[in-house]
Formats: sequence, C-alpha cells, structure tokens
Amino acid sequence: MRVAVVGGGISGLTAAYRLRQALGDDVALTVFDAADRLGGKLRTETLAGTDGTTIDVGAEAFLVRRPEAVALARELGLGDRLVHPTSMRPLVRAGGHTLGLPTGTLMGIPTSADQVAGVLSHDGVAAVAAEPSLSPPTLPDHDVSLGALLRERFGDELVDRLVDPLLAGVYGGGADTLGLRAVLPALAERIDAGATSLTDAAAALLPPASSSSVAPVFGTLPGGLGTLIDALVAAARADVVSGAMVRELRRTGAGWALSVTTDSADPDTRVEECDAVLLAVPAPAARKLLASAGADRAAADLADVELASMAVVALALPSGTALPEASGVLVGVGETWDNGTPFTAKAFTFSSRKWSHLADGPVLVRGSAGRFGEPDALRATDDELVRRVRADLAELAGVTAEPVAATVQRWGGGLPQYGVGHPERVARVERDVAALGRITIAGATWHGVGIPACIATAGEAAHQLTDQLLPASAAVGD
Repeated sequence: MRVAVVGGGISGLTAAYRLRQALGDDVALTVFDAADRLGGKLRTETLAGTDGTTIDVGAEAFLVRRPEAVALARELGLGDRLVHPTSMRPLVRAGGHTLGLPTGTLMGIPTSADQVAGVLSHDGVAAVAAEPSLSPPTLPDHDVSLGALLRERFGDELVDRLVDPLLAGVYGGGADTLGLRAVLPALAERIDAGATSLTDAAAALLPPASSSSVAPVFGTLPGGLGTLIDALVAAARADVVSGAMVRELRRTGAGWALSVTTDSADPDTRVEECDAVLLAVPAPAARKLLASAGADRAAADLADVELASMAVVALALPSGTALPEASGVLVGVGETWDNGTPFTAKAFTFSSRKWSHLADGPVLVRGSAGRFGEPDALRATDDELVRRVRADLAELAGVTAEPVAATVQRWGGGLPQYGVGHPERVARVERDVAALGRITIAGATWHGVGIPACIATAGEAAHQLTDQLLPASAAVGD
C-alpha cells in the first residue's frame, strides 16, 4: 500500500505519523514538500556569530489550554522538556502611549469597563461601560463581520487599540475582515443562547480569575519548535522528498497519480502513483490540486480564502542589553511614533524576558511586520526591514544596541484569513473532498490556525483515510 502526504509542515508530518501508527510498517509512506526543509511555519534558526543560539522565526509557542500539542509532545517523548512563559506581561501601544495590556479579556473584549481604563479614552471607556445596557445582541443564521459587531456595541477604539493588535498576532488580519463564527465561535454560541450583552458573553467564556492567574496559557520547547518537527520525522519513518512541487492529481482506478516536479539544477517531472493522498498544504496549493482532481466546487470555494503575509525579524542583542519588564509589545492599528512616523512592526516579543530558558546569552527579540491588506512594509529589503524594526524598537522601548546577529524570515501568504462565512465554506469543501474517495485534507486553512488546531485536523484526516483503506475493525483505535 502506498500513501502520499503532500505538505511537510506540522499538519502533514503529524498526519504521516498518525498514518504510520494506524497502517503499520507495511505501508509505503511518502511526504512531498515544496520547501527545502521540513516544518512549514515551524522553523528554528541558528543565529550566526552567537555560538549556536537558536530562535524560532515562525510560530514560537502553542496554546496549552487545548490538549493536542501537549499530548503530541508527550507522546513523542518530549513532555519533560515543555516550558511555559515567565510571569512577564505584554504591553500595548495604544492612543500614543505604551501601557500594560489588560488582563482577563476575550481576544481584547473586556468583561468590565475598568479593564480598559487608561488604554481607551474617556469616551472609549464610556462606550464599553454602556454596552451591557444596549439591547441584547442578536445574530442572523449566517456569519457576520466580527469587527462590525464589536464596533456597533463598543465603538471603534476597542477594536483598533486592543482587539486588532491581538488578532494580528494570530491571523495577521483585523476584526473587520474576519468572521465572528469563524474566529470566536464560542462567543457566537453564547449570543445565540441568549446572552444579554457581549460583555456578559465574554465573561462567561473566561476561566475564573483565580485559575487564569496561575494556569499557563502557552508552552514551547527549549531549542525551538524544530525539535518537535525532528521528533515527528523520526516517528513517522516516511520517505521525504523535499523541493518537490506536486502539480497535479489524477484519478487512476481506486487510487491517485501525482505529477511531481523536483527542485534541482535539472528539474524533472515524474508521476507517482499511490493508493491514497492526504493534502496538508495552504489554500492556493489545495485549490490547484483539487481542481486537477475534479473537485471544481471545492476549488472555487478555496479561491475565496484570502491570505495575509508577514515577516519575522529576529535580533540577537549583546548580553546584558536592558529590555522593558514585559514579555513584548503589541502595536495598535494606526499608531505612530511621537513625531508621526508610522510603525512598521505590529508587535515585538522580548524572547529573553518571556522565556526563562533564553535569559542567558545574547538578548533575543522578535519583531513582526505585515498585516492583511497592508503589504507596503514587506516590500522593503531585508536590510531595510531590519533597520525599520530596530528603529521601532528604539521608539517603543529605548533599545538602541547594535545586534550581534539579525535574520529575516518572510512568510508570503502564510496566514489564511477566516473571513465571513468561512465555516460554511470549509464544510462544503470537506463534503466535496470526501466524495472523491481516498483523499483527505488537513492544515491551518480549515479549523484553526494554531499548532493544536493543525494537529487536530491532521489526526482527523489520517483517521478518515485509514477508515477508507482498512476495514473498520482493523483500524487502530476502533
């Protein structure tokens, strides 16, 4: 039996591992990946001139309140290495001031006006205080813009100064272009159930203050999340073909034929036949492959999934460089320097403050740039992007030290936008793909962009494929 996994990021490699578990050593399992190295958006780099210092230049952590990433790390023998952030809190640049990010909000949606005092103006705080007195929110059956709802209930300041900076870190986009049911489905469910206000709905979804103050939210692995990728590759025991672009899928009897172009000095396109395929690639690649497979409606739906591009600028500053007593800074939409210069960076992570295992050695800082619909910042060269991000760091935190190392990692089209109607769109694509037979889909496009969500989609896709390849009674776990 031959199974192909297209895509070697966290989703594809988790799926390959689950397929190996379910199908055993007799299956010929091949992972095709277009990049020159596996891992996708999980990429750990060794900074030149730093005696081996590593830093993640893609995802740097995962939610631990979802179980999938923690469970996978433990399953792979990495559980005793998991670490959590220090007690340092983030800051936010809002209204021309750099202040502590309010705690106890739901993606910036407060449970009381007191939380946002200082971050919002007097009128902005008053708008938040008045929200519970408005008529109870109601939603149509279809999805709605998250930004439109929040602006109607709370005013513009809350969205621009708090909600959008937080969403930008997850999606690279803002509330106005994201769908409520796609991004905050639990909030939509509370409204549908009769919540009297958004304030009360948010409060009902947050853990009690006593538990949220001690329970960690994020986790990572010392040495970088590349260690998770390495462990998955070893456990999956798959043949890996890097620099391989899968250009076409074609039905051959009960199985599939893949047209694969390898990235070499003399590119060669060959046909690989297999019994089943699992696609773990971004929306544009999935659209092209599903169109070639005959799933025209699914391809048309995927054409409507927009993408945000971003870049991570990683800086290694001299040991002893002073940083603010904070884990980082988020930058509100439209914020400028004191002299009116727009910020290029949308956020900074003070990695050496955030993670205790990075406290010694060079002082590590990550700056991120690029919001959906605002591509200008990413048109700069790498050197210019480093210069701009360093200038922003000096403006926000007074840090002017010359880096001992700097690197730029660009993620073109790296973040799918969960626009209005995204859940319905995903459901249609999944139905059309299921009708093809012996092909499944996984990844950040479908049910969440974070690492735990990607791991979950990979496990489900592998399970579905296993059920199609083996009698139900023989499938592992049945």
